[in-house]
Amino acid sequence: MANFVATKALTFDLFGTILDLGGSLTPFIDESLNARAADVSADEFWAQWRYRQRIEQYQDTIMMLGHSGYLETVRRALHYTLRGNSIDASPDTVKEFMRGWRQLSPFPEVLDALSRLQSQYQLVVLSNGDPSFLEYLVKERVAWDFGDVISVTSVGAFKPHPAVYRAAAGKLGLEVNECLMVSANSFDIIGARACGFSGAFVNRYGLPYEDTSYQPDVTVRDFTELAEALL
Repeated sequence: MANFVATKALTFDLFGTILDLGGSLTPFIDESLNARAADVSADEFWAQWRYRQRIEQYQDTIMMLGHSGYLETVRRALHYTLRGNSIDASPDTVKEFMRGWRQLSPFPEVLDALSRLQSQYQLVVLSNGDPSFLEYLVKERVAWDFGDVISVTSVGAFKPHPAVYRAAAGKLGLEVNECLMVSANSFDIIGARACGFSGAFVNRYGLPYEDTSYQPDVTVRDFTELAEALL
């Protein structure tokens, strides 16, 4: 079993780890799809949208033409997904599908687990999100007082770029091996582990992990198991 005695800070991914993206967004997606008699389910549309958003983020970082920001990659991915499903991607349609992102909610067990973990660790958000959007989500939707909220905007690249993790450790005044990345996204764990962080993979949906030497130090199903593993 992994030993976390050196760990001082837990850096949490927000989207899909603390916040339940699919559960929050699919009701809004379903409503908009039904209004257009679209021949695709909300679950399938969301899966396509999320997959495309990651491609947009990777392209944004690799091309190095200037950091577009999280919500812009969400919008681009939506535009692509709408057209892929033969739905008019007009500005009004895009705006309608995007409205659910202001209503994201945390997974039900998250806050109780954070209350337990704060006794032993500094709790920090380390997210691909835009600073103003993160401020809104943390304050209004998660409603938790984190020790810090760090956006990748400060380094101009999306996770898993190594600068994100190294800069976060530096901002916290810690060595990389004193930080543990908590994420439901395996690419996030790989990026953090490659930079010297420990990693906790929150695998709610039983997904496979990449064939890589940068494996998580612990894999859990939810935040309740996370707290049990780290305390």
